[in-house]
Amino acid sequence: MLSKSIFLLLSLLPALALADASRPGTAEGVDAASEAWSFKLTPSYYATTHQPAASDINLRANNGPHALWLGYYRRDSEFEQTRTGYEFTFETDYAKLVPSLQLATHGFAGAAVNLEIGTTVYALLGYGRTNARDYYNLNFDPNDSVVYGVGARLIPGTNLSLYTVKDNRLHTEQVVNHLVARTQLAEKQRLTLDLSEKHGRESADDPKVSGHGLSVTYDYRDAFLRLARDHKVNFSTENQSRLSLGLRF
Repeated sequence: MLSKSIFLLLSLLPALALADASRPGTAEGVDAASEAWSFKLTPSYYATTHQPAASDINLRANNGPHALWLGYYRRDSEFEQTRTGYEFTFETDYAKLVPSLQLATHGFAGAAVNLEIGTTVYALLGYGRTNARDYYNLNFDPNDSVVYGVGARLIPGTNLSLYTVKDNRLHTEQVVNHLVARTQLAEKQRLTLDLSEKHGRESADDPKVSGHGLSVTYDYRDAFLRLARDHKVNFSTENQSRLSLGLRF
């Protein structure tokens, strides 16, 4: 029974967010090479049409290539969920491989692997699986999915990427396309723009929807502010505004 459970956890998973966890003013990946513990605390507020407001708090801890996180989401008295996860970053001069595992209350389990191949110009590939239990999707992309795209660091201090996250299991036809620009504005300051477009169904029997979103993140030293607007959030009929504040320490 235990061996079957371990196999299940390793074969299931939600897609990882393709994000830079480093502090502004440092090269991408520098924090992953550190042997000291570093932390990032992110409380968030979600305002969704025709739904009660929701909140989330997430604490992420990094030590070298290892990362752990613990989070808690609550939407009034309707739904709450605690989650935890682990990811490992294996990096060479020409590639970066990031497998991860996540568990949450309500019986949810998932895992993901993402691969970046190349340096100045690079390819993005990913694969995800979950056990399809109740889960409020804070990635806002399909979790049972494939990821493919390209990126470039041709402009000094700027990373551009274009990638697609596509459902490959639940017959929802969910597809999200992302265009992400991350640029160093000045020393210890960074701006990240994530423009997205989506189409698909919330479940296989629901009507198809189309929407778009924009997320803007401003980093200043060890703090950051993120504002987002997401039409047809998680392929529902609702629209959502999000506010996140973060502190690294």
